[in-house]
Amino acid sequence: MDFDFSQDLILEDEKLLLRSLKISDVENLIEFSINEPEIWEYSPIGAEGRENLEKYIQNALKGREDKMQFPFIVFDKVKGKYAGSTRFYDINIPFKTLQLGYTWYGKEFRGTGINKHCKFLLLQYAFEKMQMERVEFRADNANKRSIAAMISIGCKVEGVLRSHMPTAKNGIRRDSIILSILKEEWFLEVKENLRKKLLL
Repeated sequence: MDFDFSQDLILEDEKLLLRSLKISDVENLIEFSINEPEIWEYSPIGAEGRENLEKYIQNALKGREDKMQFPFIVFDKVKGKYAGSTRFYDINIPFKTLQLGYTWYGKEFRGTGINKHCKFLLLQYAFEKMQMERVEFRADNANKRSIAAMISIGCKVEGVLRSHMPTAKNGIRRDSIILSILKEEWFLEVKENLRKKLLL
């Protein structure tokens, strides 16, 4: 399948809406950037403060222009508020693989179930519309909350890349854990198991 990076996407269910990230979304996300800098504790790219948030969004949009990334903003339909951001990245159409990450939410949205709704919509689109064979996830191996969230949606742990990359914290290097879901796993068990969790 040829994925059209120029199209704007909207993915939604009864709880949340994902739409293509735009430069104007600085205004929708600036509250998190100013008031919750801890969001980027484990991120390789920080977005605290307006200038850094603008760079963060510009980099995401450049990745879309280069046909390597597709970033989204997350809107919580229950609360009626923007909740955070996520994206497809390292998209390799010939190999039918991509990574799902750069996911973050403001603190009032954590533990509310929106992450599972978000991942369901994105995984469904990746496997069923984009025809991906593999969706990969990565995280700082010290970020236990993020790792637990990925395992809870059905990701399989593959291993750890030691001293893999610098972080936003003064160049401190992190170990990166690698997880993934394969297309057959999505259709055999992950999709249904995750759908059941959305009903809890």
